[in-house]
Amino acid sequence: MFLWIVYWMSGTSKAVYEADILNWFVLPSNLSTLASRPWTIFTYMFMHVEPMHLIGNVLWLWAFGYILQDLSGPRKIIPLFIYGGLAGGVFYVISYNLIPVLAGVAPFSHLLGASAGVMAIAIATTALAPGYRIFPMINGGIPLWVLTLIFVVLDFAMITGSNTGGHLAHLAGAATGFIFVHQLRRGRDWSAWMNRFFDWVNNLFNPDKRSWKKTAKDELHYKSKGTPPYKKIPNITQKRIDEILDKINQQGYRFLTEEEKEILKRASEDEEL
Repeated sequence: MFLWIVYWMSGTSKAVYEADILNWFVLPSNLSTLASRPWTIFTYMFMHVEPMHLIGNVLWLWAFGYILQDLSGPRKIIPLFIYGGLAGGVFYVISYNLIPVLAGVAPFSHLLGASAGVMAIAIATTALAPGYRIFPMINGGIPLWVLTLIFVVLDFAMITGSNTGGHLAHLAGAATGFIFVHQLRRGRDWSAWMNRFFDWVNNLFNPDKRSWKKTAKDELHYKSKGTPPYKKIPNITQKRIDEILDKINQQGYRFLTEEEKEILKRASEDEEL
């Protein structure tokens, strides 16, 4: 919108602005146009034209992302958003080129917005904890599954409206979120390779990043006259604690074993002493 204001103030038509700027980032349904702009399958999910469209997606992302982070750790949100956005874009292009009623408008249609990725996060959160309640002031809270079911049904019902491509992308994102959690429960974490790539990029220009070198002895040894030279923590090492904290960061506290929870509890009690 800021760029469009510059064009508008210079007296340039919106069609020129769209041809110069917008159309290079939104996802076209026309295959020949898409072939010349393949990056739009990724950029479209970050593009918004109307401010309220952006605000709505950000609020949904905050609401469901906060819960998902609490349930499974913070390293699932970005990969899941990307998966949902890609699935929504692919399904949108396929639908507009295979469904007869949409094929006629395919040369003139495009998709933009984060809704498909946000929907993937919403459905994944609901699949992880369908009974999680929000708005507790309303009769004890509304279960997540009720809220997401309403929106999925509305997406189905509104496919024939003015935003057909958007609703189709939402449904593809929803399916992606459900499959993501299903695979996670079977021990297949689709976010692992992407997070490893993110870590590699983060460390690419930081080859001297300090690795873990401390030991329990280094952490607990202190010098003081008339006091013991060390503090004993049986069967607990700093490396083990760091590994458990990394697991919480990546997967969430609920994925810890009873032994790991006991180690954290004992370490916490010793530090308080």
